Amino acid sequence: MSLTVVVRTGDAASLPSITFDAPRIVIGRGDGCEVMLPDPSISHRHASIRQRGTDYIIVDEGSTNGTFVGPVRLSPHAPRVVRSRDLVRVGRIWLELRIEQVPPSANPQQATKEMALALIAGALAANGEPAAPRVRVVEGPDSGRELELGELGRAYALGRGPRVELMLDDPDASRRHVEVLRKGAQIFVRDLASKNGSKLSEQPLVANELTVWPKAAVLELGQNRLRCDDPVAEALGELEKTPDEKLRDDDVVEPPRDANRAARESAQLAEPPAKPAPVVEVPKRRRMPRRVRSGWTATDLAVAILALGVLLISMLGLFWLLRSQ
Repeated sequence: MSLTVVVRTGDAASLPSITFDAPRIVIGRGDGCEVMLPDPSISHRHASIRQRGTDYIIVDEGSTNGTFVGPVRLSPHAPRVVRSRDLVRVGRIWLELRIEQVPPSANPQQATKEMALALIAGALAANGEPAAPRVRVVEGPDSGRELELGELGRAYALGRGPRVELMLDDPDASRRHVEVLRKGAQIFVRDLASKNGSKLSEQPLVANELTVWPKAAVLELGQNRLRCDDPVAEALGELEKTPDEKLRDDDVVEPPRDANRAARESAQLAEPPAKPAPVVEVPKRRRMPRRVRSGWTATDLAVAILALGVLLISMLGLFWLLRSQ
């Protein structure tokens, strides 16, 4: 049986997922994690899921903000069996675990990188910030022109010809001079056997061969100098270096909106809570209202008569004392 990890936080119309068939899956913010989640509330190595016979268990790896199965916070390094459709929270991100007989993802390492980039791109877009990589002409006859690499895996052509995505006026450029494309977290460039060739960081490109375009590297194409800016990759790199963000005790991370059915199914299949008791919010104890008495009871009458008797005896004693003087 394979394990599919579905990201349930974010846009319900698009649920990123990766399917694994591996004995150990690490969830975290670090670059080497099998499930890479770019959020500062998630530790670099937050939790792991392991196969134990026919079961899967989840273990919190001593994370800053803890790992939750439903409302239950796991004790650090204490394993807990998970069932299919269980909802797991790491930091402020909700995940759904599906244990099913489906083929694993072809390239999980590339898939998790692309998923992390897609999550960051969505966050940047939601904030109105540019998310797609851009090729910019920073020097030369076509200075100021730029091209957005909006589609993952698509090859964008640059040159003087009519059928290119970025048309150049540089007379030294070929009609189809180079192609640029994005794969995962990297940008690639390929010289299309141009007449005058191309250089990347002053090194000639081999014709028809894909070459990684490193950050801040300059592409020389005829008289033009070009750079490539990738805000998503830059944000991912910054998030990997950022210290863990400690969530406040009063921070509320709501479960997915359509998770009620899955939560009920999970509750029916879940094992009894492990010891010690789960760390959950303890509800405040309610004080019972006092009952308002109406009328006199027999006890009240007896107490009143006794009090009157004591008062009468006291007054008689005082009268006798004053008379004797």
